[in-house]
Amino acid sequence: MNPSQHFPTPFFCIQKFGAKAMKADNLDGDMCTANEAPSLMTGDISLQLNFPANGDVTERDGEEILVPPLNFAMVDNGIFRSGFPDSANLGFLKSLRLRSVICLCPEPYPEANSEFLKANGIRLFQFGIDGSKEPFVNIPEETIREALKVVLADVRNQPLLIHCKRGKHRTGCLVGCFRRLQRWCLSSVFDEYQRFAASKARLSDQRFIELFDISSLKQLPLSFSCSRP
Repeated sequence: MNPSQHFPTPFFCIQKFGAKAMKADNLDGDMCTANEAPSLMTGDISLQLNFPANGDVTERDGEEILVPPLNFAMVDNGIFRSGFPDSANLGFLKSLRLRSVICLCPEPYPEANSEFLKANGIRLFQFGIDGSKEPFVNIPEETIREALKVVLADVRNQPLLIHCKRGKHRTGCLVGCFRRLQRWCLSSVFDEYQRFAASKARLSDQRFIELFDISSLKQLPLSFSCSRP
């Protein structure tokens, strides 16, 4: 990622794909508002989720309203993150022209989501990681490594979406390890993690990110852009 490049925010991504309005319903009681939305800082780059603070939606002349999943954001070119998409988010996901979805939840994928993926030629990679709230839960390093290989090794998997239930802990760990490969400094990696996890941030997640061994992944033909925020 070139620090001089300014990526479009998720809001601008929606405009780019033709939507004129967006909805910011409190889907799980945890939707970010304009005042508390996560932003990703990379040098002079700021990716800010510009959801309407009051949740109002305006629809113009029958145009489709695209509703992003909980905690949706751009990670890098062709790589996105979010919480678990529900049926209200499928139109938005279609606008991203995804080729792959990485799900970090162990539960069977919902039938409606599976049918959507099949109908749109989107491949599902499921890496089940326990979402336990125990503070010292062991995060499977090999599972994170295999998921990163899907993200990194083949550009044909992109655009892709990484998600867990709320887009905080499991997704945050995977993205944090991805940032390590991008040679981000740890303070920036942790800042990004904390922006999404907010009051639910876990020291165990951040320690996992810090100690994760990226040496075996450096040999992959990496398809992302590097930056050092």
